[in-house]
Amino acid sequence: MKACASCGRLYPDDAGFCPVDGVQLTRATEVPVASDKDDPRVGQLFCERYQVRRVVADGGMGRVYEALDLVERRNVALKILHPDVARDEVSVERFKREFQVSSTLPHLHIVEVLNFQPTHDGTYALAMEFLYGEELRATLKREGVITPARLVRMLSQVALALDAAHATKLVHRDLKPDNLFLCQTREGDIVKILDFGSVKDKGESAKKLTVLGTTIGSPFYMAPEQAQGLDTLDHRADVWSLAAIAYECVAGQVPFSGSNGPSILLEILTKEPKPPSQVAVGQKYPVPPTLDRVMAQAFKKMAALRIGSVGALADSVAAAYGLEGSHHHWAVVPEAEIAARIAEKMPALMQTKIERAPADAADSFFGESDALDAPPGLPSIPVYARDGEVHGPRATAPHSVPGAQSAPGPRSSSLVPAGVPKGGPSLLLLMAVGGGALFLGAIIVIVMLAR
Repeated sequence: MKACASCGRLYPDDAGFCPVDGVQLTRATEVPVASDKDDPRVGQLFCERYQVRRVVADGGMGRVYEALDLVERRNVALKILHPDVARDEVSVERFKREFQVSSTLPHLHIVEVLNFQPTHDGTYALAMEFLYGEELRATLKREGVITPARLVRMLSQVALALDAAHATKLVHRDLKPDNLFLCQTREGDIVKILDFGSVKDKGESAKKLTVLGTTIGSPFYMAPEQAQGLDTLDHRADVWSLAAIAYECVAGQVPFSGSNGPSILLEILTKEPKPPSQVAVGQKYPVPPTLDRVMAQAFKKMAALRIGSVGALADSVAAAYGLEGSHHHWAVVPEAEIAARIAEKMPALMQTKIERAPADAADSFFGESDALDAPPGLPSIPVYARDGEVHGPRATAPHSVPGAQSAPGPRSSSLVPAGVPKGGPSLLLLMAVGGGALFLGAIIVIVMLAR
């Protein structure tokens, strides 16, 4: 490793100059660590191998440092819990679980977690690969929105990682722009998913850390079942969260807003978001109406009616921008090539008019009535009308996702969950009961958060 004598940053052996300070780099072990009057940890050795070089970031759980691993001769991100957090057993257990879970999910698009140990100053340290780039949150704060091509590539890479995690019955539960890290390359971003400390293990032998009725996650990106603290939460909560991130990336604002936690959760439980194509009017990058239906299906209150996997969500967003093929393909295609293909399709997409089914009583609780036309687990492929004809991307095969069921045969608007009679009165009764339970759940969550 090499280091900058001015700022203390570490670089690979083939680097010549620090791009931040323009200083010529020298061997890291020959560069003395400058002391930090605000943080005595800088310069110290932790866990008998990590020499802390500088402060990188500060968060609610702990502080992140860049450190030199004297054993592996590489730089690492060292996340050390704040002393008050280290005294809370549940917080420490979550911190430890982040290491345990991440170490079982080696994936190009999940941050590599290397070590977890107690420290000599009475807290705990988590060592991770050091990433060059920035969180999606920083990108959105600076740019407002991102290009459609960048969005498609990002969602495709996230889908590859999360579908693998979901296959092992692990639900992230805290997807947000802060937890998607963008490592810039010449061909486009390489996305890394961060922070599996809030993961929910749906396996039979999973250790439960969440008290029934409590919620974990950021309110702006939280699915209804997560907002209510339901134990039935599964991988489809991550679908909702990723859809909320995608919505913010194109519209420049979150789909559900509020002045505080309870008001945000009430919006999520009782309201439908505005179509992104309408909200994004005036933004740098136009949003085609074909994306509206994808978002509507991703934000279904009932998880059973929602897009069934993050892979299906990524495919649907790509299809809304006129791209054929799966996220496995678009995850590795250079961003410039994706942008060129989208630019070719965009004029026609912006002129499309979405065919919507007439609204009925189901809209109050279940979203669009035509959601019953698509079985759970299938990609939500936008259908649109142009020149008097109905068009849509080529159909794709169902995704194999835990909990998703295939539904052979023609699609039918009479499709209802198994075991529910297809008669009108019985279905309306089910809707009324479900709606009452949803409203009661909203009241309970609001009362709990207001305490």
